Formats: sequence, C-alpha cells, structure tokens
Amino acid sequence: MKWVNSVEKVYNYLTTLLDPSSTVVVGVSGGPDSMALLYILVTLAKKKSFSLICCHVNHNVRKESEKEKVFLENWCNEHGVLFESMKIEHYSDDNFHNEARNIRYRYFEEIVTKYQANYLMTAHHGDDLMETILMRLVRGSTLRGYAGFKREVDKGSYFLVRPLISVSKQELLDYDEKMGIPYVIDSSNHKDKYTRNRYRKYVLPFLKQENPNVNEKFLKFSLMLEEYADFIDRQVDRVFTSVYHDGYLDIPVFLTLDSLLQSRVLYRILEEVYQDDLNSVNDRHIQLFNQLIFSRKKNAYIMLPNHVKIVKVYNQVKVVLDGEEINHYEMELIDYAVLPNGKHLEVMRHDISENGNDVCRLNSCDVVLPLYVRTRRYGDKMAVKGLSGTKKLKDIFINSKVPMEERELWPVVVDATGKIVWVPGIKKSKINKQKNESYDIIIKYY
Repeated sequence: MKWVNSVEKVYNYLTTLLDPSSTVVVGVSGGPDSMALLYILVTLAKKKSFSLICCHVNHNVRKESEKEKVFLENWCNEHGVLFESMKIEHYSDDNFHNEARNIRYRYFEEIVTKYQANYLMTAHHGDDLMETILMRLVRGSTLRGYAGFKREVDKGSYFLVRPLISVSKQELLDYDEKMGIPYVIDSSNHKDKYTRNRYRKYVLPFLKQENPNVNEKFLKFSLMLEEYADFIDRQVDRVFTSVYHDGYLDIPVFLTLDSLLQSRVLYRILEEVYQDDLNSVNDRHIQLFNQLIFSRKKNAYIMLPNHVKIVKVYNQVKVVLDGEEINHYEMELIDYAVLPNGKHLEVMRHDISENGNDVCRLNSCDVVLPLYVRTRRYGDKMAVKGLSGTKKLKDIFINSKVPMEERELWPVVVDATGKIVWVPGIKKSKINKQKNESYDIIIKYY
C-alpha cells in the first residue's frame, strides 16, 4: 500500500534526527493524525531511548472534549508516556481559531521549557499544507506565507518539527487502521462555517481526483517558494538595517530601493511584528503600509490587525505594538482600513446585495471627499435617515445599546468637512442612498 513508503520515510527521517539525548514534546489532539505521530514516536522512543512528552490542549468548545482528554491520558499511561494537558476556560477574540492557536502554542512552549526539550512536534500533514497554501493564495500573503509551512523551524532554544508534511491524510488513516491505532473524531472538522473545512471538503477532493499525488506537487511548490524566499531575503538582509533600525523606517533611504525590495522590506517588518502568525498579514496590509509611506501627509497613521499601529512622522515610519493603548484615531478612508476594534471598512469596487447598517451607499455629489474614519468627539451629531433634524451621537449609542467600553473606539465615517455620513453597524445618515437611488460610493463594514 502507498502509505507504507510514506510512513517509512517519516521513520527514517526521525531516526536520523533523534538520539538518546533528545527530548521531544508532541502536540496531540487525539485525532487520527496526531495519534499516528504519537504512535510512531512511541515506537521509536523504545529503540532510540529519547524522552517523550505528550502535550494536549482541551479547547473546551465541544461536550466531547473532556472525554477526549481522558482517552488520550489513559492511552499515554498504558504506553508509559508522560502526559501534560491544559483546558482553555474562556475566549475573548472574535477569531476563535486564531486565539485557540495562540493559546495552544504558548502552552506547548511552556511544556518545552519545563522539560528543556530539543523538539516540539506537531502532526501537520500534506493535506494541511495544501489547505494552508490555497487559503493564503486566495486571501493574499507574503512570498514565504504562500509556501505554507516548513518541516523544520529553528525557534532558537528548540526546533518546531512537522514530520508528517510529506504524508497525505488518507495515508495516515490507512496507517491507523493497519496498526490498530485508536483515535477520536472532532465533529467540528466537518462544519462548513470554518474556512479550512470548506477547502478540505470541496477543493481538496477535486484536486486529488485530478492527481492522486497532488500533495507531493504542493510540497514541491512549497519548497521552491521557500528557496526563492531565501534568495530574496538575502538581498533584503543587505539593505534592511540601513532602511529600518531602532524600530523606525527611514523613508528617504526606502525610496532609493528597487520596488521589489521595497515590498520585501515592508513584509520583513510585518513578519517581525507578527512572527509565526502570518495569517494576520495579507496584501491589503502591505498596500496600506505603502500608501502611508507615499502619502503627502507629514503626520498620519494606519491600523493593522491585533492593534498594530503604523505611524508616519515626516521622513520616518514607526511600528507601535499593542502595548500602547489606543483610545482615539482618525485616518483617511481610501480603499480599505483595519480598525482598532478588530473590524474592517472596505470601499467596494462592485455593488453588493447587502442593504443593512453594515453597508453605506453615497453619492459623491453629496459629500466633500476624501472620507475619513475616526472616533467620536464631544458634541457629535448626525442627521439620521428617517428622522427630522439631527441626533446626538451619544444618544445613538445609548439607543443602540452599545456598551460603554466599545463607544470610544467605535468608527464614525465623516467627509472632509467633518459631516458625519455613517456610524457603521448602527445608523445611516440622511444622505445614504437606497439601492434604487443614484450612488457611486459603496462601503462595507465587517
């Protein structure tokens, strides 16, 4: 069977990598992929005599989660494997998967430190790599981001290793069946509301039908992009410290660079800020960064995901992390804006079907361009659609039951004269147009 050769390559790779002095922490959910990796490592540990710790995170979002933790702990006890686990008690981020991933890896690193491990291993496989590459191609990413993820990542004090990167999901299922490896099934993996699941259910089967070995092609593509990214990064290394130092980007020096290097310098800065969380960075953010640099304004800033603020002051640009509390802002609304409350405003290029308070339609004859998005100010009033006269923004927030802590950062869209044209997600002004009226500006809040 095809899985024999693939799994044998994993054994050979790990046999070469590990020795009796190695300490391995492996992240295990209890699913078929991670149980296959755990089984392989347990088998090798008996031969190579390295230390092995199974690390489990209970995401606490399904009723089966506690039973899955008990199942895995019992399996580890039966096979003499050290077991560590934690339970996520609550979530605060709008993006569940992003927050869960961050919590999970922070915990993994705690266990790596506790046992002074050389390696942290996860069960990401060939199908996972395909999904990641496809998702980033669709939403936009960096050159290295388009490569998906690597087999080995040097984390300084340890290596993050994904031994199954060359193995397909089906090969792992076949291996589990052949070796009698028990596992649990996460029912949320089949829900269409999650983006990755839609790729897994609808896109990958089509690609595999076209080429049963397509995961090998994606791995080759990934390795090629990594090679190209390494080459370009070497060119960036030569100029980076001259253009970006002490947290500041030197605009005059930046403007002397080739456009490709300019783009890569900006990516490098954001990669340093977001580190492994490249899902937070896409082409739109680079475009906003670039627009800020080339803007004629001497003092301006933009907001990026996770409360990252890019500030321009004359000939310099500084990245301010979320350690600085943001309680007010004002920025020009050109094409796209990431807001401090985690939401987005986008000027749509084509009309859309939505017609609620999350969409604003304007006729440019009724406003003075450009438009701006800012926080509320004392005495703000808006001529509300459907009402006579004006209404205080404070009363609009109260009537809409917006919590006090959210009002300070809530976006307010105004024209160049300061006239409020829209409070996204809450109320529209009188100048907002219906779909059967004449308009040439469409803005979406999401």
